[in-house]
Amino acid sequence: MSPEELLAKAVEALELAYAPYSGLRVGAAVQSADGRVFCGVNVENAAYGESLCAERNAAGSAVAAGALPLVACAVVAGREGSPPRGVWPCGACRQFLHELGGDGLRVYTLTGDGSVKEAVLADLLPRPFGVEDLG
Repeated sequence: MSPEELLAKAVEALELAYAPYSGLRVGAAVQSADGRVFCGVNVENAAYGESLCAERNAAGSAVAAGALPLVACAVVAGREGSPPRGVWPCGACRQFLHELGGDGLRVYTLTGDGSVKEAVLADLLPRPFGVEDLG
């Protein structure tokens, strides 16, 4: 799937986000090595620490379907009535994606003019925590 197609899936998912507190809706789509795509949205909670990020929500669906490793993730954000905009995964999501896809996982988001912005996860998370750090 092309980066544009994966981003379109993330934009589609964005509409289903549950963000009654911050108003910031996030949609994500992850792609597995076998080509399957899983979408997720942020799900806020009044107890903020219990909220779920869109990227981890999508990745968890991939895990539940046995669709590992992940090779790509697209993520977008937006407020009600505003066009989607680019956003990079938070630090926790970067670590989570590293666990399931490794350094080479491609991350896509949007630029200000709506074109694709791309990064390799190793550039977004240069020193991830790994199994070797468990001692």
